[in-house]
Amino acid sequence: MGAHLDVTLPQLGETVTEGTITRWCKQVGESVALDEPLYEVSTDKVDSEVPSPAAGVLTEILVPEGDTVEVGARLAVIAAVDVAAVDVAAVAPPTAPAPAPRTPDPPAPAPVATPPSPPPPVAPVAADVRVTSPVVRRLMAERGLDPARITGTGEGGRITRRDVLNAPGAPARTPGAALAPKVGDEVLPFDNIRRRTAEHMVRSKATSAHVYTSVEVDYERVDRVRRAHQADWVAEEGFSLTYLPFIVRAFCDAVREFPRVNASVDGDALVMHHDLNLGIAVDLDFNGLIAPVVREADGKRLRLVAREIRDLAGRARAKQLGPDEVVGGTFTITNMGPFGTLMTLPIINQPQVAILATDAIRKRPVVVEGPDGDDAIAVHPVGVLALTWDHRAFDGAYAASFLHALREILETRNWAPELA
Repeated sequence: MGAHLDVTLPQLGETVTEGTITRWCKQVGESVALDEPLYEVSTDKVDSEVPSPAAGVLTEILVPEGDTVEVGARLAVIAAVDVAAVDVAAVAPPTAPAPAPRTPDPPAPAPVATPPSPPPPVAPVAADVRVTSPVVRRLMAERGLDPARITGTGEGGRITRRDVLNAPGAPARTPGAALAPKVGDEVLPFDNIRRRTAEHMVRSKATSAHVYTSVEVDYERVDRVRRAHQADWVAEEGFSLTYLPFIVRAFCDAVREFPRVNASVDGDALVMHHDLNLGIAVDLDFNGLIAPVVREADGKRLRLVAREIRDLAGRARAKQLGPDEVVGGTFTITNMGPFGTLMTLPIINQPQVAILATDAIRKRPVVVEGPDGDDAIAVHPVGVLALTWDHRAFDGAYAASFLHALREILETRNWAPELA
């Protein structure tokens, strides 16, 4: 049997301080290869599979599924394989020790006239709010809880997410009186990503003054180029050319004229960001939503944008994203088109000030100008772009003008050079 290696929770991002073990891919006694998935962890940023740091046999699991621990905490023990055989006894549960022979009881002491004073009550461990994680501090602030009144169960009295959710006086997690489950009902407890989504969306609705504006877009020019290059594109890139990369490129150009769209609110000030880091919302096969970020999207051509979106979406569904790949976004696009939607009104991704939804593109009759200058009817691919924006950041005329500029780029640009 080789050396025993402690498996610890790694630093999964600059701001990540703790994680919840959501699933063990291996059980005690099973062999694991180097870099084979060992467990899944959920942080306040992302859910990830973590590979095994060594080949060997999993001899202990120290943190069960559902528990939250800090970065650096011991999670498990692996007996690294460096000899031909594995000592099976090392992974077997320990046998109970034989009972020790009973020794005679010592004589009772003489009674004392004065009764002893009762011991003072043990005070709960006082937690220092300065050493709690940013996620926990935010949860306490949202619930209006005083950290001095919460007993921390983490290391050194540290307050954990579970402590906050279970603290006396914490508001109910669902408003109103919940219906008691009946026979035949199925109860699905929220997993970590569902809880994070719920908390973030409720907080966003309470933070931003949500307003919705939309426009119809005629995608005839985009579609003409897309269909003409589709076969070559698939042969070169290995995936289909969709409408989304065209929308992203048009968005990046429109933002140059309307920089307040790429901003965030900080107190009573609007921070307009120099970099355009574009989050692309990805559905995780109906098991959550995540928005990996295309960094400096405004400096990339359509082909590179399409490659990055494809790569990020694939790794998001495979739980192979790093936490730093889902933070720092300055704007978000959510694409509901593949689901055949007409118009989506999404919730703003805090602390951003707007989010763009793209919906299904269908062939529809439109009025066009004929060769003789008269109106004519043609069938073109048409879809809706819907902008949810924060009225604290700008007003309706600004939002409408931005969408007008975005539509003009999509409808009038010569897109062929973008595919060169």
